Amino acid sequence: MPDKFVSALLALPRVIKRILSVLIDSGFCLLAVWLAYYLRLGEFVFLGGAPMVAVAVSIVVAIPVFAACGLYRAVLRYGGIQVAWTAVRACAATGVIYAAIFTVYGVDEVPRTVGIIQPLLLFAMVFLSRALASHWLGGTYRKLGQPAASSRTMIYGAGTAGQQLSAVLAGSGTMEVVGFLDDDVNLHGRTVVGLQVHSPEEIGTLLPSLDVQHVLLAIPSATRTRRNEIIARLRDIRVDVRTLPSVLELANGEIKVQDLRELSIEDLLRREPVPADTGRLASQIADQTVLITGAGGSIGSELCRQVLALRPSRLLLVDSSEYGLYSIHRELQALSLSGCEIVPLLASVTDVDRMREVMAIWRPRQVYHAAAFKHVPLVEHNVVEGVRNNVFGTLTVAQLAAEHRVANLVLVSTDKAVRPTNTMGASKRLAEMVLQGLARQETATCFSMVRFGNVLGSSGSVVPLFREQIRKGGPVTVTHPEMTRYFMTIPEAAQLVMQAGAMAQGGEVFLLDMGEPVRIIDLARSIIELSGLTVRDTPNPHGDIEIKSIGLRPGEKLYEELLIGDNPQPTPHPRIMKGVEKFLPWSELRTCLDELGEHIEARNVAAVRALLQKLVEEFSPMGELVDWAFLAAARRGGPHRGSHEPYIAKAG
Repeated sequence: MPDKFVSALLALPRVIKRILSVLIDSGFCLLAVWLAYYLRLGEFVFLGGAPMVAVAVSIVVAIPVFAACGLYRAVLRYGGIQVAWTAVRACAATGVIYAAIFTVYGVDEVPRTVGIIQPLLLFAMVFLSRALASHWLGGTYRKLGQPAASSRTMIYGAGTAGQQLSAVLAGSGTMEVVGFLDDDVNLHGRTVVGLQVHSPEEIGTLLPSLDVQHVLLAIPSATRTRRNEIIARLRDIRVDVRTLPSVLELANGEIKVQDLRELSIEDLLRREPVPADTGRLASQIADQTVLITGAGGSIGSELCRQVLALRPSRLLLVDSSEYGLYSIHRELQALSLSGCEIVPLLASVTDVDRMREVMAIWRPRQVYHAAAFKHVPLVEHNVVEGVRNNVFGTLTVAQLAAEHRVANLVLVSTDKAVRPTNTMGASKRLAEMVLQGLARQETATCFSMVRFGNVLGSSGSVVPLFREQIRKGGPVTVTHPEMTRYFMTIPEAAQLVMQAGAMAQGGEVFLLDMGEPVRIIDLARSIIELSGLTVRDTPNPHGDIEIKSIGLRPGEKLYEELLIGDNPQPTPHPRIMKGVEKFLPWSELRTCLDELGEHIEARNVAAVRALLQKLVEEFSPMGELVDWAFLAAARRGGPHRGSHEPYIAKAG
């Protein structure tokens, strides 16, 4: 049949297509009765009188049953086992009713055997018609919409998710699925939805022989450990590996091509995610007023989502970024089904009057303090603003929380606070010391801190940078071949912050058992190879993407740690530890903070860093001051390097 006719048929409205299907099935009912009479009597009969009664009953019974079973909702060009099974169920139900009328009960002048023969013939017609329509319409649809050279693809997982994905790709025209891979030995060598199922043990020879460019992981229920095993097996083969979301993400809708995503570092973590104690968290948050600073940031926004799921009565969002605050507020409004009042508040945590106003009006019970400047090189180049925000923003929020009798305040800290080599890490360690000092005062507020490593997907994460560099053809840049980092996911980080608030007694530093650190160069290599490319290096000079070392940036160190001391203590959560680390008495720290504040107001960069070194004994800067304003002032005749005198830039 000409392609133009098929195109016109496929373009018809869904209602018209369903009417055509009903008319065709009605014709099958008539034809099945006529043939049933012939098989019973040995001659063709005129369809009038009693035979016409048999036809009418067949149509009256079959069409409603077919509709109720969903046979007219199926998209024929996608076909597959689901449509076949629907046809079997629909025809079986129709046959039982039809046989009950004409074979068991009986109708005058209609042979009882017609009640058995007709349903069998009808099933054959309906089943074959659907199979032919799937093959004819689907093949033509793919031919009309498919590019000349679609990429050859295999799906790992021949279960429901894999079969749905195969059907979607069959109609997308972007990928040609050539088979399944599956761990179930009972499926090996069998055919599922017209595609052969292969053993994963054959990957090394099978994928190159079939010229496969993509492997799609359709195993949403697999554990991270199992996914890692599969990904490791695919690394040495030049294929692009993509994956479907988890079962929970797929629960509310059918699979779409858009659901396929590139592998993220979450898929490459060498440990299972840390579970949350939701019962304890719910008792802390349900029906309470919760305040989150830095609500528009990576950690803050995830905290908002998870807190909202625990049904607080009111959620206060504090952020100085207008766009960040707008984005998370709009998202939470769409998610909120519990009647929680969501209040977006533009504010800087260093603004004492504004934060006091917020605390006084809404009286929050829980405060999660995620507002901070965290980008190491940027803070190194903007020392005064980094210390002002990270240290004095924390001091402001903490003192006001105590003043307004907040039950719990949790500070989001970082592993860079441990023996810091940069201003950002030192400022976060001093922020920890502020809370440790206040925790020893007479206060109704329980202060605690959470310290964790690099958060995947947060702003400044290396993974998006690597992907962008790969798309541009490289090179992928790493700062040092031996640099390692601990990694965790954004949901894990947010859960850890909330868990700390639920377990804290006051003054503790909580940290996550994050497994073994990951070498950044190994991470880069994995992402390149799982994109279907090869690394260009000395053993492989003709590879696709080069990995280039560019040297450590200001303030960076090769290895990160989580504890200053070596005395981690257990908590009720098996994967969360705590450390109680030394700090200055509040009376002494308060005096030093006043002095630090004076240097900040005078914008005395060198004095700020010198006092930071004095207060944070482990702070060992890796180089000279690189603050932009400090360097510019020195070039223009301001104070010399190391001076503690304030400097006011000259006009012009």
